[in-house]
Amino acid sequence: MRARALTVLALGFALAWLAPLAGVVAAGQPVAAYLRFPPRTEFVAQAPFAWTVFLALCVPVAAAAGLYWAALARVQAVAPAPPRARYPWWGWLGVFLAAAGWLLAWSGELVPAGWRRHAFTPLWLGYILAVNGLVWRRSGRSLLTHRTGWFLALFPVSAAFWWLFEHLNQFVHYWYYRGIEASGDLDYFLQGTLPFSTVLPAVAGTWAWLRQFPRLEAMALPPLRGHRALAWVALAAGALALGCIGLWPQALHAMLWLGPLLVLCGLQQLLLGETLLSPLARGDWRPLLQPALAALLCGFLWELWNYGSLAKWHYSIPYAQRFHLFEMPALGFAGYLPFGVECALVMDLVARAVERRSLWPLEVSGNEGGDRMTPLNL
Repeated sequence: MRARALTVLALGFALAWLAPLAGVVAAGQPVAAYLRFPPRTEFVAQAPFAWTVFLALCVPVAAAAGLYWAALARVQAVAPAPPRARYPWWGWLGVFLAAAGWLLAWSGELVPAGWRRHAFTPLWLGYILAVNGLVWRRSGRSLLTHRTGWFLALFPVSAAFWWLFEHLNQFVHYWYYRGIEASGDLDYFLQGTLPFSTVLPAVAGTWAWLRQFPRLEAMALPPLRGHRALAWVALAAGALALGCIGLWPQALHAMLWLGPLLVLCGLQQLLLGETLLSPLARGDWRPLLQPALAALLCGFLWELWNYGSLAKWHYSIPYAQRFHLFEMPALGFAGYLPFGVECALVMDLVARAVERRSLWPLEVSGNEGGDRMTPLNL
């Protein structure tokens, strides 16, 4: 299982990295500008806002909202379980770090600019500790304390994972950074790697916290089954979508989020015989709906804390650059939904590599002694 999981990760990353370059070559453009590392994206003027495109993009967003409504509408009233433990000291440490990081990021002229530029990492490390503390309070366990090896492995994988998206962003110019000062490529790489390493742990902790809510834990929809051949279709469609952002980046900018998702799903099914989303065939939609919602919640906080920071990102989204919430155009938040599922798929591969078992159900206990895992009692 470990070797196959690592193979899926390596192939998925390689295919997602190479496919847009193939699109650039097909367009007859030079690829040298896309091969530099670390990738740096500058502002590019995009296609202006268009109501027709905006409304068309709203259709899948409305469909996603309908899925959540339908899943929650089927849930019977469930009484929440009482807390099992006190909020831990390290959770309070996280609250302090997050508050201090937020104050530092938004402090204006009160502190040196060099300090403000590095506030993202302690802020999100604090959040990760704090949200794991919330899980501990409800269950007496947490991902950080009871699945430590897997959880810590998410940090370096997260850094590589987001650098891949920085590479993909070179083609679509979806976001760009301001307020960053780096003496060279190595300095820029280090400044980016530290905050990028917090992405997967933050989504994982938020996902575990969402499982504390009985209604979210009881979500279900009718089974969704598919033929094995769909794995080849997903893999080909994902690779084609990523290739096309090298050809038509403005028209197909949303493929930045959907392409890697299809590639990972296809590869997992073909090489592992299942994916994290296989429970959908039994009517269990939680592995899809919960991590998507977790990423959306993290996305709200990412955008909130980014808004008043010195070193920050801005957006330039074709056809939809309107109705901002913080720096993000409102429709851009929809990208966090597929991104959350991509995060979950990568987390699952890391679990298979580190713990030699699937991630779902997302449990907080370890596997010492080979005992059957006990999921969160929410």
